[in-house]
Formats: sequence, C-alpha cells, structure tokens
Amino acid sequence: MLGVAAGVVDRAMLAAIQARGDRRADVLSHDERMRRLGAIAPLYDEALESFFPKPDPIDLTLREVRRGVWESQWPSRYEPFLADVSERYLSGVENRTARARFYLGASPKRPAVIAIHGYMGGAWLIEENAWPIEWLNRRGLDVALPVLPFHAGRGAARRGGPTFPSSDPRMTNEGFRQAVTDLRSIVQFFRARGAPHVGVMGMSLGGYTTALMATVVDEAEIDFIMPLIPLASLADFAREQGRLGVGSNADEQHVALERANFIASPFARPLRLPRARALVVGAEHDRITPVHHAERIARHFECDIRTVGGAHLIQLGRGDAFRALAAMLEREGIIAPKRGGVYPSGP
Repeated sequence: MLGVAAGVVDRAMLAAIQARGDRRADVLSHDERMRRLGAIAPLYDEALESFFPKPDPIDLTLREVRRGVWESQWPSRYEPFLADVSERYLSGVENRTARARFYLGASPKRPAVIAIHGYMGGAWLIEENAWPIEWLNRRGLDVALPVLPFHAGRGAARRGGPTFPSSDPRMTNEGFRQAVTDLRSIVQFFRARGAPHVGVMGMSLGGYTTALMATVVDEAEIDFIMPLIPLASLADFAREQGRLGVGSNADEQHVALERANFIASPFARPLRLPRARALVVGAEHDRITPVHHAERIARHFECDIRTVGGAHLIQLGRGDAFRALAAMLEREGIIAPKRGGVYPSGP
C-alpha cells in the first residue's frame, strides 16, 4: 500500500514536469518532426569514439563552508561539438562554471564516490538530504555532489524547468557531453588527491549520466557505478509520457529520437568496467522512470540489478540499495568490511 501511494506522488510530479517543460516540439507535425530528427543522427556518424574527449587537468580549489564540507567552482573546460548550436549552448553564462560540493575525511587517500542528482535537482540543501552522505563517510568514502549543466546554480533564473535535457536532441547531446567532461574533472581531482578508487552513482537523470560515464571511461578513471532509479532512454520516456503521438507515428518518432540521441546514449557503447563493479537499482512502484528502465541498463551491462520498494520520489527501501553497494565495494576490496558483522546505522 505504501508503494502504491508513493507511485501516486510520482504521477503528480510528472504532471508538474510536463506543465513546466519545453513544449516547442509539440507544435510540429509528425512529418516535420521526423524530418528534423532524421537530419540529426548523421551529424555524429564519425564521432562515436571521439565525442567524449578526456579533459585537460584542472586546478580545482576548495573553499570550506563548514567542518568537513567544501565547495569548488571552476571554468567548465567545454567546447560544443556542433558549430551550429555552439552560440546558443554557450549563451547560458552561469553554465560555463562547473560546481561541486565535497564531503572529505581527514585522509586524502580514501576511496571516493561522485553522487549525481536528478532532473531539477542540484540545490545543496536538497541533495544533502537525498544522499546518505554521513553514512557513506562512515563507510570510508569521500563524497562529491556535482551540479549538472543548466541546473541549480548553473542555470539562469527562469520559469519552467532546466534547459537540459532539451526538446532539441542536439542540445541534449551537448549537455551530456559537458556533464561527462565536468565529472571527469572531479575524478581527476580525487585521483590527484590520492584516492585509490573513484566511483559514480546517480539518481534518475543522474542515473542515466552514471550509466553513460561507465561506457566512455574505463577502470583507469572510475572503479564502480550504481545507477539508481535511472532514466535509460529519453525516447522511451517521451513515448511513455505521450509526447510522441499515438500508433505508428509514435513508433516512428521513438526510433528517430533514439537515433538522434544515440551518440550520448548508455546503449551506444559497452560497459567499460568489470561487470562485478556495476549495480543497477530500480524501484517497484516508480512511475517516472519505471523499473524497466533499470532492467534495460542491467541487460546491456550484463550486471546485477536490485529492485527495491517505493517509487521515484518516495524511495522506500532505498537503504537496501546502499547496503548492496557497500557489500559490492567490500567484495571488490574498495572499502573495509563492516565492523563486527554489523553495518553502521543508516543509511
């Protein structure tokens, strides 16, 4: 009953997202939308292995905001891939500055995890309550909370939701490319600091970004991943929300949109980490990114999947997911075994 009630909350949130969203594409006819989508995929024909270049190292400076908690802002080392959208993409001045908050232990030689927020997230107060940061610190992990492009402090004040993801797949692809660039800079920071292992986990849109990261960087950069209640496909989500029409028109648009976003899809490339270090988590009553999104990613990665109760926003049983993550990290020698056979309290 609690899980069903949590699903009702998800549906209310979906209605709010739809009301706030960019609906410019909705005014296009089926034929016009197909024409525009069909022109996008060929733009990336030769870029599958070069779309996500490794960024140059950055000098990331920390500013302490309270004991054990630090913030950093740095110029995002990002240049758009497509010249046709470069000016429009870079017009968001706030988005040119990458941001992250760090929760660090006394030793710089601890393993670390980057925890990526979902759509419309990124505000520190919300994210500090969304993630079991103290529990992760007690388990021996440093934590970083990055801000995705055009979210929270990286987006100009405006009515409606963030401009990433966009109704224009080209802008969406650029957003994921920038997100991966900025996240790799955080990985470089932890590695330079002495972290022996660095992992990535994310919720919803952050889960998609986590899965994408695991296909474009190898274990020399990141050691483990956990996509949590992940979005798997923007095309799947659009079809589920009735944004692609009905019948054969919806099927055709789904295929075209999947192709347009394929360059930045978790399914465009194989998992580049050992399968034993990947765990995907779905929620049984999730109505925003239903559990089949998590299942699709797990099938592609051929990795473990865990299904918990609750939904997308009310995450009943999510403690089981984080304990499963800890068990995976113990098994792989990334964190020390639980003391006395009992996990520390939480998450």
